[in-house]
Amino acid sequence: MTEIGVIFYIEGLGNDKKALERAIEQIVKELKRENTVKVKRVKAEDIIESNEEDELLKYSAVIEAELEGSFDGIVKATLKYSPVVVEVLKPGRLEINAKELMRTLGDVALFMGKLMDQFGGLAAYPPLDQLPKPRIGYSEDEIEEFIVDERSIRYQFVIETYGKDKKTIEETIIKAFYLEGCRINKFIVQVQEEREDKVYALVAAELLSSFETLMQLTAKYAPVAISILEPEIIDVTASELQNVLTDLAGFVHELVHRPLKKKLVEQDTIKFSLS
Repeated sequence: MTEIGVIFYIEGLGNDKKALERAIEQIVKELKRENTVKVKRVKAEDIIESNEEDELLKYSAVIEAELEGSFDGIVKATLKYSPVVVEVLKPGRLEINAKELMRTLGDVALFMGKLMDQFGGLAAYPPLDQLPKPRIGYSEDEIEEFIVDERSIRYQFVIETYGKDKKTIEETIIKAFYLEGCRINKFIVQVQEEREDKVYALVAAELLSSFETLMQLTAKYAPVAISILEPEIIDVTASELQNVLTDLAGFVHELVHRPLKKKLVEQDTIKFSLS
């Protein structure tokens, strides 16, 4: 199994210096006890105080951690610690077995699904009305060309969703997948329930996309099922892996910090109203 080497830059923020110190110490302890990956070194920088008088989070600090582990282990650590920056040190190129990737995708879907149950969804798009309906269906020769020449991955993807009606769900999800960077080979909507003027449905699609898009889509939609059809071995560059890990961490950060962002918006609104 190929060892992946990364550096995590984990940021801590707070409005109480002592509380932030304790939080940083706790993260350092957790890293040193980590058993999903090998922690080669951990360094916590000094806490910095902001000069802005009205800053809600006055204090910040960064933890730098160098880790080594399997693809699955590094992904799990990324989700757990949500570093603001991930730097991939090695290898320059990685080959991942499709079965291993499916297991990791399942872990990502489960983890992100729990967060979204608590904090809300991630998939948000601009108005899609003016976007033409993307093509659905490709020949086997075209699919082979996408896989060989463009390094695309062919996979089945099933999500739970809801909308005004079946037609609206179909049009919205098809265009959303297209905007995410997917080619759609097959697509079906199966209505499960109608309740409170909403239709709840399962959407099943056969998609082709890059490794990066596959990982992003899994994190955003937390599919109930996913199956990689081909290729059996997925070739991933260090740059692609770095982008994926940074994106995953960013998604987690976005969700868990929503309550704080709401508080900041409310505070600014009150200031504006009183001024």
